[in-house]
Amino acid sequence: MSTTLWITGDPDTDALLSDDMFALLVGMLLDQQYPMEHAFAGPRKIRDRLGSIDPQAVADADPDEFVTLATTPPAIHRYGRSMAGRVQALAHVIVDDYDGDVAKLWTTPGAEGPATGTEVLARLRALPGFGEQKAKIFLALLGKQRGVGPAGWQEAAGHYGDEGSRRSIADVTSAESLAEVRTFKKAQKAAAKAAKD
Repeated sequence: MSTTLWITGDPDTDALLSDDMFALLVGMLLDQQYPMEHAFAGPRKIRDRLGSIDPQAVADADPDEFVTLATTPPAIHRYGRSMAGRVQALAHVIVDDYDGDVAKLWTTPGAEGPATGTEVLARLRALPGFGEQKAKIFLALLGKQRGVGPAGWQEAAGHYGDEGSRRSIADVTSAESLAEVRTFKKAQKAAAKAAKD
């Protein structure tokens, strides 16, 4: 799919995320406890500083030098040191288990034939730094904006796969939709807090 994503609002960064699936996967990894558009800007910082965002190059980088790269202002994340380790761990899995090709997460056949949404979700969930929710959001992002639609992906992604929702980065296509997602997240946090009290 050639459609350019709108995630960070920066054309060059969004072009990288659109063109490089590993960059998009790293952005998703970094999307926690940090504003979405800043998290997804992390892969471009890595590419600009390392000279590449290729999984093999990231995996092969000296860990100490990679931490320095990740924490140099502006850092790739609020917790740049720990996230540097996660990014390299993710790169190692993509290199070792998927021959350095992120697309094999959804193109490698499953037990019964073509990979299903449930199988892709399980593969995403097994990645370093990806829990259930993050895996579902990334599956929804693939389905809604990258044209990756394994059978049953919407069901596997849960509410993140709902058409017209404004729940996550999977639904961000403009500054306006980003604001709507933020509003939804604030309402969810407020509801959760009220339920505790």
